Amino acid sequence: MSEPDDRTDDRPTRPGPIGGDMASVVFGLARRARIPRLVDQHDSTTVMGFFALVNGIISIAVMSTAALVTGAPFIFPSLGPTAFLHFYTPTAPAASPRNTIIGHAIGAGAGYLALVIFGLTDAGPALVEGVAWDRVGAAALSLGLTSGLMVWLRAPHPPAGATTLIVSLGILPDPVDLAVLMLAVVALVGQAYVINHLAGIDYPRWRANPT
Repeated sequence: MSEPDDRTDDRPTRPGPIGGDMASVVFGLARRARIPRLVDQHDSTTVMGFFALVNGIISIAVMSTAALVTGAPFIFPSLGPTAFLHFYTPTAPAASPRNTIIGHAIGAGAGYLALVIFGLTDAGPALVEGVAWDRVGAAALSLGLTSGLMVWLRAPHPPAGATTLIVSLGILPDPVDLAVLMLAVVALVGQAYVINHLAGIDYPRWRANPT
């Protein structure tokens, strides 16, 4: 008769007490770091909140440092909700590398196309110049295109809706800035892959695993 395997993974049943997969991520990281007290308290709202705090700081600090060193826009508002998705619901399709990268690419492309259509490529940001009818049209068109294309391509990623408005409102209107934006998205996906796999989460290389 074989001996029982004492290495079985007693990972918590998802979702955790505040929803999502965060409790499972914390549990996996605590086990890998061999912190028994943290393992026992992995599903504490206090512990998960602290994990969200630390992970949020690290995720955006890395991008902000890259922006500081290079002078390029490696940091922009829609990275925040993307980072949260990556450790709150990492196995959800919307958090997969495919949806994250395609979604932000759609948002950036739709935002720039809207600028071209309404002749706003050389205009200052709406936050400085105010909102006129051409800017209303650009913002509306960019968000509509982004929403529709994400559905048609089956690549929903909600933070991309913020990305397209960042572009169509003139905050990041330059194509070079958009290339840097996409590099930042790819870098954040890489960070999510490392963190989730350290925690033992089956974060996909590209497309979300079928359930």
